[in-house]
Amino acid sequence: MSIMKNLPFEWLVGLRYTRAGKRSGRNSFISFISLISMAGIGLGVAALIVVLSVMNGFQKEVTDRMLSVLAHVEIFDGRGSMPNWQEEAAAARKNPEVVGTAPFAETQGMLVRDDVLRPAIIRGVLPEEEPKVSDVAKQTKRGSFNALQPGAYNIVLGIELARALRVNLGEKVTLALAQGQPTPAGVLPRLRSFTVVGIFEAGHNEFDSALAFVHLTDAEKLLRIDAPAGLRLRLQDMHRAPQVAQDLKASMPGDLFVRDWSKLNANWFAAVQTEKRMMFIILTLIIAVAAFNLVSTLVMTVTDKQADIAILRTLGASPPSIMKIFMIQGALVGILGTAIGVGLGVLVALNIDVIVPFIEHLLGVQFLSKDIYYISTVPSDLRWPDVFKIGGVAVVLAFVATLYPSWWAARVKPAEALRYE
Repeated sequence: MSIMKNLPFEWLVGLRYTRAGKRSGRNSFISFISLISMAGIGLGVAALIVVLSVMNGFQKEVTDRMLSVLAHVEIFDGRGSMPNWQEEAAAARKNPEVVGTAPFAETQGMLVRDDVLRPAIIRGVLPEEEPKVSDVAKQTKRGSFNALQPGAYNIVLGIELARALRVNLGEKVTLALAQGQPTPAGVLPRLRSFTVVGIFEAGHNEFDSALAFVHLTDAEKLLRIDAPAGLRLRLQDMHRAPQVAQDLKASMPGDLFVRDWSKLNANWFAAVQTEKRMMFIILTLIIAVAAFNLVSTLVMTVTDKQADIAILRTLGASPPSIMKIFMIQGALVGILGTAIGVGLGVLVALNIDVIVPFIEHLLGVQFLSKDIYYISTVPSDLRWPDVFKIGGVAVVLAFVATLYPSWWAARVKPAEALRYE
């Protein structure tokens, strides 16, 4: 109570008006409109926090699944092959961010099984080195990734690719390469038969439906090169991949081409960022509508309190003081609504793995089908910078909404306001 007594009179009156009395139907209606404004701001803030958290969760889930197959950084030799890849790998590992290296060679071709043709990316790897840079060996659901042996011409297929080709373990598929082979009848595609020894599931349709692994030695023979095409690296922090790629380019000798994982999927990440920005703008409009509902609330309050304003002016209150009273009232409504929205949004975002299954069980529906999305739960990744940004935008919009009604209240003339009182 002592704190309240020490507050400037603008704060005391503003707080009093925020707790508008209910002695008349008009005041009760104004209080109701204030509560609606506060609830609208809170719901808008909570919705924006939850939606962005879910979008961040999906992005993180997809990124993790992509990087379970992709390397964080890839290094290519400008000569087309890297015969001294062990030395290059040792040089790359001098960077403290690099925790794993593995050689590879990659090409594109068509996999053929009976009358079914499917395009595929064929990646040659060393089974004993590949676990250092990817999780494909762990993701091999059937067969064994280590069954890739040099000269055996074995192959490990993505689960969707194997399903499309209608092939099982131990059966044969034919690889047709785009690089032609000259014959008296013309240039014909080169063909090679492979035995399926494993089927992996990365949980990402792009890789499950179009990626296959063979032994590096077999890939080199197919590409007619005598060494790996390059190196794949895994880092401690994948988010530092662009900077590490620049450092490696500057520190490693030779004519090397270095690219990081974000460059490989630049279009996808750009699309996700654009979608997040658009969702932020759209849902911010909800907060804006609720915030500017304060305008009507304050206008009604100013109209109802004109006699009070006139009396305060007569007692010596200046126009800036009158303006400050109504700005305090509107700002308090905005801050309280934002605080409620932040609390609700954070609570839902942190417990969405419990809330969504409850709603699915209650309504008897399934929001995410595993057959389509490869995940059966709604992911959520709450990021506090997003929460602070959303809260700040809501408070600013609420403050802006108070400016015109407060300015109008400051222009009330005491004589005219008291004429009919």
